Amino acid sequence: MTRFRLPPRFPAPADAPAAERLVARFAELGAAESRLAARPAALALLGALGGNSPYLSDLALREPAGLRQIVTAGPDAVVNGALARLRAMPPATPRPRLAAALRAAKRQVALAVAVADLAGIWRLPRITDALSDLAEATLSLAAAHLLRAAHDSGELRLPDPANPAHGSGLIVLAAGKLGARELNYSSDVDLVLLFDPDAGVYHGEAIASCYSRLAHGLVSLMAARDADGYVFRVDLRLRPDPAATPPAMSMHAALTYYESMGQTWERAALLKARPVAGDRALGAAFLDSVRPFVWRRYLDFAAIADIHAMKRRIDTHRGGPIAEGLDPVARLLGHNLKLGRGGIREIEFLAQTLQLVWGGREPGLRRPGTLPALGLLAAAGHLPATAAAELAAAYRFLRRTEHRLQMVADRQTHSLPDRAEAFAAIATFMGYPSPTAFARALLRHLNRVQARYAAFFESPEEPAKSAAELPRTLDFGRPGRAAPPATTAALEALGFTGAAHVAAAVQSWLSGHPRALRLPRARMLLEALLPDLLAALARQPQPDAAFARFDSVLSRLAAGVQLLSLFQRNPALIDRIAAVLGAAPSLAEHLARHPAALEGLLSPEAAAEDPVALLHAQLADATVLEEAITLTRRFVRAETFRVAVATLEGRIDVDAAGRARSDLAEAALAALLPRVLEDHATRYGRVRGGTMMVMALGKTGGREMMAGSDLDLMLIYDHPEGVSESSVPRGGTARRLPASQWFARAAHAYVAAITAPGAEGPMFAVDMRLRPSGNKGPVAVSLAAFRRYHAADAWTWERMALTRARALAGPQALRAAVAATIRAALARSDDPARIRADAAAMRARMLRELPPDGPWDVKLRSGGLIEVEFIAQVLQLVHAPARPDLCSPNTGTALARLRDAELLPAGDAALLLRAERLWRTVLSMLRLTLGTKPAREADLPEAAARALLRATAEVDVPALRATMEALAEAVRDAFRRHIGDPTTIRGET
Repeated sequence: MTRFRLPPRFPAPADAPAAERLVARFAELGAAESRLAARPAALALLGALGGNSPYLSDLALREPAGLRQIVTAGPDAVVNGALARLRAMPPATPRPRLAAALRAAKRQVALAVAVADLAGIWRLPRITDALSDLAEATLSLAAAHLLRAAHDSGELRLPDPANPAHGSGLIVLAAGKLGARELNYSSDVDLVLLFDPDAGVYHGEAIASCYSRLAHGLVSLMAARDADGYVFRVDLRLRPDPAATPPAMSMHAALTYYESMGQTWERAALLKARPVAGDRALGAAFLDSVRPFVWRRYLDFAAIADIHAMKRRIDTHRGGPIAEGLDPVARLLGHNLKLGRGGIREIEFLAQTLQLVWGGREPGLRRPGTLPALGLLAAAGHLPATAAAELAAAYRFLRRTEHRLQMVADRQTHSLPDRAEAFAAIATFMGYPSPTAFARALLRHLNRVQARYAAFFESPEEPAKSAAELPRTLDFGRPGRAAPPATTAALEALGFTGAAHVAAAVQSWLSGHPRALRLPRARMLLEALLPDLLAALARQPQPDAAFARFDSVLSRLAAGVQLLSLFQRNPALIDRIAAVLGAAPSLAEHLARHPAALEGLLSPEAAAEDPVALLHAQLADATVLEEAITLTRRFVRAETFRVAVATLEGRIDVDAAGRARSDLAEAALAALLPRVLEDHATRYGRVRGGTMMVMALGKTGGREMMAGSDLDLMLIYDHPEGVSESSVPRGGTARRLPASQWFARAAHAYVAAITAPGAEGPMFAVDMRLRPSGNKGPVAVSLAAFRRYHAADAWTWERMALTRARALAGPQALRAAVAATIRAALARSDDPARIRADAAAMRARMLRELPPDGPWDVKLRSGGLIEVEFIAQVLQLVHAPARPDLCSPNTGTALARLRDAELLPAGDAALLLRAERLWRTVLSMLRLTLGTKPAREADLPEAAARALLRATAEVDVPALRATMEALAEAVRDAFRRHIGDPTTIRGET
């Protein structure tokens, strides 16, 4: 075993005579101490303690054995030993002896932590961990002792007196720095003490008084000073409504308070809470119950204003700006490192606020520690990496300085000395050669923190401005009266033709008529946003229509603070939403019904590209199926809206949008399948060895989904031949079902989960007509039946549909078996002439029964998207028996493979690829701007025409129509050559 060697690097003594006195006094304690004092490293250590800290000097003299062990075995050995002795002490230990043991452990650990810090042996996380471990161990022992004493006196009847905390009904939650395991060197501990009146351990009437006595006893045992010192100061003021509630309150009362009256600062406090003593399992259950209060399901940008308002109050009463001047030392005299500008609290508030904003949607951000939180926020894209690095470096420096301040006299101070000579002593204690060098390093960190804090809380990004701007303050008059002429003139100058109507609507907003604007805070936010909002709406092709749609959004909102706070913190979002309101009535209608869809526009692009990981994180808290369905539905609607807006803005093309929608569908279907089956098993048992998978066809299978696309799905299951029904564990209440019926009901439950309407609308529309036997067949088909059907009975159109098949969810073994069956079905030899004839006949029937609906119906028109897809599918079926590698669910990929195999002329392939992409682009853009029904008139609304021309890179609508006609004619010609002429076919297929 390697012997510990104490490094000789220690701060120089600021008070050399005091350092010499400590060395002399320590050597006088005994021979062992005298020998230790003669060692160079120990001498440097004693000098640092004696010359910088009266408190540490006293500890060294009171704990000479501990100091010897630190020097010879290292601080870890001392801390671990002290904690082990606490954990081994019986709770029934007499109180004087137990109190002395608690205080001795505090002295030993405090000395070891100080030496580890001063010598640079430990970094900040290890320092705060050791202090937090000490606080937790002492609280745990103290609470157990008090509970056991109450049991022995007959006041409580504990279920396990040897383990008093278990089942005691007492919850000791640590908040603040102890909750985050970031305890200061001389910090108090912030506790919330709760009890469960239904725990059954108290049988009198005054249960609240009993637990309040326990609370007072805990504070006294921890915080009372005696000849041995004290353990930790205790602060109970973070409990609900501390001025009006007892020191320990029932968990039911606490839950009621948080759910009805809880404030943002209390959410921030509970963000760091964890059980540290008492019944920890009950404490964890309480935190689980209060989780919806802390972590909101929506993006909570309103929390930013709440936290910043709290910081402003702190600045007024406790904190303060950094002084001005040229002398860096003079600027910092008396500055509060915790509460002052650029201080620790600004770093903590920034991290906590971002966690509160995003943590409801991203559970991975719910880490109580400041340094871990900064790293997670940067990794998730919510904080620039450079900002996170600067804040983390500043946090470490400020906490190190704070610890040195507190080490001097064991005072809970956060302020730098207000005298130059005392400041110089701290600079020496920090290891700097001069007060000026220390001050400059500290100012660099403070200024960086101050700038980052101000950029986030005080200086949101400015939105784009219009050529004609509204004055920042504009009089809209009183409701019921005409707006002043200057106001209507300003609105008309912006471009509103119905300026009087716009002014009247704004009057209604500002007077609080819409439900969303009844709160003064909502109206205040709106008034500040109004000039930029009106200017953004006026920049749209039809300003009055865009304004009317925004008015509709406001009128349907239940509350406005959240949405308006989101706009306030993300001003660029105003222009993006104005563009949606101006160009896409269908998206505007969706936004009016579901304003939470806006959240999808704020997700960092990196996170948005991985829907599986993002959805998995959001579902981490879902404990029941209904909650998982609701969260998934909301996620899908928000992400669908994000993709639609990105497409409308031209930031992604139709191919990227198709992949994004398809990947989103795959993530949602894969996430819900096991949850639905698990829930199904609670009612009907399990089919031993049974599995189910989800297969997509059509646009979803080809990863070409467009706005409004249905999911063409097929559900396939398998189970061992010897299993005929579900099984139920002995004593279970589930109902047994035949295996086929079990899977049929499971399939219905799964489809219901996907299609159930909710507040955000249905997750997806599902079409299952492509399954074997169509609507007449079972909703779920067995693997054996699927094989039999496609081996002999499948129609040509069903085999064509199968070229688009892709597994989305389910166990890998079943997916592989189904994939092999599909390959065999596609490679089945069949007469090419028959395949072509069947396809031509089917197209002829579609032309009769589903004629194109207007000049823009590029899907069903002659030479449209359907005919391109038919060509790709037919050629795959014709050539797959010899070349199975040609097959692909994606139409573009299949055409390219046929071209590369020289089975499709290069000219035809280029034509079909160009047409297929144009048809999808036109269809997608028209669905976004006009809805799912094709435009019946040749002339498009101006906003829709602009969006369509931008997506297709055409100069005007007549040019686009000419391109479409030429392409359609060429595609029809290719269809005739490769399949046949559908116009010559009569009769049924």
